[in-house]
Amino acid sequence: MSHRVEIKKVAPDAMKAFGPLYQYIGASGLDRALVDMLYMRISQINGCAYCVDLHWRDAMKAGDDARKFNSIITWREAPFFSERERAALNWAESLTHVAETGAPDADYDQLKPHFSEKEIADITVVIALMNAMNRIGIGQRLAPPAKVADH
Repeated sequence: MSHRVEIKKVAPDAMKAFGPLYQYIGASGLDRALVDMLYMRISQINGCAYCVDLHWRDAMKAGDDARKFNSIITWREAPFFSERERAALNWAESLTHVAETGAPDADYDQLKPHFSEKEIADITVVIALMNAMNRIGIGQRLAPPAKVADH
């Protein structure tokens, strides 16, 4: 495998610029577990092993249900998800696959009974951020650590 630029090293200010957005999301009022679910599902779709591992570990550290998080890839079939979570996961899939879906009104409209306009905006920002981070991680060929101290 050829060497890839480590953005964190050669453009540290670019990576630091994401920090305030993560802080915004953390303070937005969105449920942390929902945000982790969205991060996880988007990372699964994009094939970012580093982010899937990272967000699974974050969810487990926070005490989330391992069975539920292991089922995110099959959220449409698994009985563990609320209608609110399903609407957000559907929107995450729609925007992550935006070139194919075009983000149809039907997908957006599923959010309205469950989320305020601000929450919909914040969920959309969560989705955009994770898609950006996945592209950075995949582009740099980041891999999950072989061993971690917290699990």
